[in-house]
Amino acid sequence: MSPKILIVTALLALAACTEAPPQPQPEAPVAWNAANQAALERALAGVERHGLDRALFLPAGARDPAPAALNRAALGLAHALARGRTDPAQIHDGYALPRPAQDLEAGLARALAGNGLEAWLASLAPQDDEYRALSQAYVEARSRPGPDTAERARTLAVNLERRRWLERAPAATRIDVNTGAATLTYWRDGRPADTRRAVVGEPGSETPILASPLYRLVANPTWTVPRSIQEAEIVPKGAAYMRRQNMAWEDGWIVQRPGPRNSLGLVKFDLRNDQEIYLHDTPAKSLFGEDDRHASHGCVRVDDALGFAEMIAADAGVADAWREARAGSEQAFVPLPRPIPVRLLYHTAFVEGGRVVIVPDAYGWDDRLAVALGLPARPNRPVQRRARDLGP
Repeated sequence: MSPKILIVTALLALAACTEAPPQPQPEAPVAWNAANQAALERALAGVERHGLDRALFLPAGARDPAPAALNRAALGLAHALARGRTDPAQIHDGYALPRPAQDLEAGLARALAGNGLEAWLASLAPQDDEYRALSQAYVEARSRPGPDTAERARTLAVNLERRRWLERAPAATRIDVNTGAATLTYWRDGRPADTRRAVVGEPGSETPILASPLYRLVANPTWTVPRSIQEAEIVPKGAAYMRRQNMAWEDGWIVQRPGPRNSLGLVKFDLRNDQEIYLHDTPAKSLFGEDDRHASHGCVRVDDALGFAEMIAADAGVADAWREARAGSEQAFVPLPRPIPVRLLYHTAFVEGGRVVIVPDAYGWDDRLAVALGLPARPNRPVQRRARDLGP
């Protein structure tokens, strides 16, 4: 294949991962007076703090751009700040988090008519403290050239983009799992009430990015083994192994009975989604002591899961029902009166204890997003699977 064809192929692949900015309606009035044009220039001059390149929207030094070009630049910038420059569904299979939705064309028209373009654009990016801290860290890294700071800036840029994908007002009471760091945070009424370690999917069996409500607690759960694990990891070991693991065939499926050796442990946190992803306990407690906790088949294991279940049950007003369910030896379900939103996120740069923390890109997803943003690519890294236990 000729070098020219390779270049065209690469550009087409990149375009598939990058959302084209929305085009303005051609009949819409465009009030590009001198004040509005100057406001757009100031906004573009400050776009670096978002980890973006102004050349994506309007090249520097463009002389007397036509109103249509200014319109495209303003809408492209608005889209990048409000929803992200890229489309997460093109980058991640099964991406299932809601994105911000607003009428940017109408917002632009109002901003131009009222000479409020700069303030409107500034309002579109996330306004929370963590985004501002990551933005400041990015600007500082860019100001100190070098290979280490260039890599830091690259990581910060992709994590700023991930936050622009997210809705600006998440539920005040929710559970956020950061699969990049393998941690779980329980937010109660807008404040972090509890943070603990988690074990998440290993490379090759990555925990997906999704939003899914926690709707019930399951005491003494059974585990119906997925087909892929059945065929690859259980059936070849024979009937004696299944007996030792308290497993049996039921209606064509391998089911592990309740008990302390059950791969789900003593509690399961049921999430409502079509990807068979949930939170649960585990008998493999030693994994929580490791720095790299990307070691499951894709579900999320929770440190001190029983203690976490008691906290959730108390807050939900079902503590008595939970204690009764736990007292038995068979599987029992305790519905929550109000489902708790759960978000499974992948952040490799975040704020912890007042400082910006960067963790290794366990899944290689930073690389994929960086390329979509037009940042330099790195050589592909082989997937490093870990020896793991049986559990999901």
